[in-house]
Amino acid sequence: MSLTIPAQVTPPILPRRRQLLFGTAFAAVAVSMFLLTLVGMYLSTRHANLGHWLATGEGKNIIPLTQPVMQLTTLILSAVMMQWAVWAIARNERGQTFLALGITVLLGLAFLNQSTFLWDQAAVKMSQPEGPLFYAITGGQFAITIGALAFVILMAFRALGGQFSSRHPDGISAAALFWHVNLALYSVVWYAVYVTK
Repeated sequence: MSLTIPAQVTPPILPRRRQLLFGTAFAAVAVSMFLLTLVGMYLSTRHANLGHWLATGEGKNIIPLTQPVMQLTTLILSAVMMQWAVWAIARNERGQTFLALGITVLLGLAFLNQSTFLWDQAAVKMSQPEGPLFYAITGGQFAITIGALAFVILMAFRALGGQFSSRHPDGISAAALFWHVNLALYSVVWYAVYVTK
């Protein structure tokens, strides 16, 4: 009788779970609900105060449209750069990934700079009926953009440390998801607050 040792069977490699991507999706839904609730309150209050909303004594709107359009354009360009980073990490093009993430961060900082310039230019006062809601919405968008920037910077440092590659691109994909949600939320704010005034 011969004893044969069975060949050692290696367990199958299970696909990587995507906790970071799911967590980011839940966070994106939460900030979307927050900002869309503020926009709904803004539109409801604006409808109740029709004729006196964001107007000076001469009846002109106090917020120009040029600056918000530039902000939207900046975020659209940054979303293109963020998608480039996702494309590059999926192909192990690390140099392109870092370049795209760097440009995204610079465009995000430009958006924040444009926001502070717009607040100074608009000069909406808190004593006006639209003042608190205007600053709540634009300040909420500002805070969401800061959070998205922090997320992109954190994922860039993790990619620099070698934690992300074509086999595990989840971090860059999660940062891109949150960045795209940030763009979608700003487009709603852009239309509801700046275009329809």
